[in-house]
Amino acid sequence: MYEVLFLIIIGAVIGWITNVLAIKMLFRPIKPIRIPVFNITIQGLIPKRRHDIAISIGEVVEKELISIHEIFDRLVTEENKKEVIIIIKEKLLRVIDYKIPAIIPYSIKNKIIDYFGEQINKDAMSILDSSIDGIISNTVYKVKIGEMVKEKIEDIELMNMEKIIISLVHRELKYIEMLGGLLGGIIGFLQAVVMKLI
Repeated sequence: MYEVLFLIIIGAVIGWITNVLAIKMLFRPIKPIRIPVFNITIQGLIPKRRHDIAISIGEVVEKELISIHEIFDRLVTEENKKEVIIIIKEKLLRVIDYKIPAIIPYSIKNKIIDYFGEQINKDAMSILDSSIDGIISNTVYKVKIGEMVKEKIEDIELMNMEKIIISLVHRELKYIEMLGGLLGGIIGFLQAVVMKLI
């Protein structure tokens, strides 16, 4: 009985330690450590593959999560466009009012301003829409969201990246550690059963 319990405990401890070390080795060692005897270099998976990971995350964000078109769709709503037109209209009419010579009678001046106001109301939305389409089509080629995400990830210090990742998946990592202990315990129990049968 004690032998069975001993093997279960040993198996659980080994399974738990193995998973704890595996999780640690995702991040550690941060800087590569060279072992000359075996001619190998040891480095944590995330620090070693940081550049590739950053590129992959950037591509996923750009292709699957958010695009420049979606950003513009959220920013450029009908309400926002109407507000922009009101601001542009006010400024243009103020400039027109200022530029019309003082010798022009007040009634004619008002008619000129009213005419321009009507034209702005009539054409401003279509002009704004075509301008926005032009801006978006030019911006798509210039602004690369994936590249921005990649640069941001590469700018994060590895110690901070480790803290961020662990804080996000802390509970899940603890479950993985405990699962290692559980599986180790089961393997220990099976070994005890096999030993008894032999």
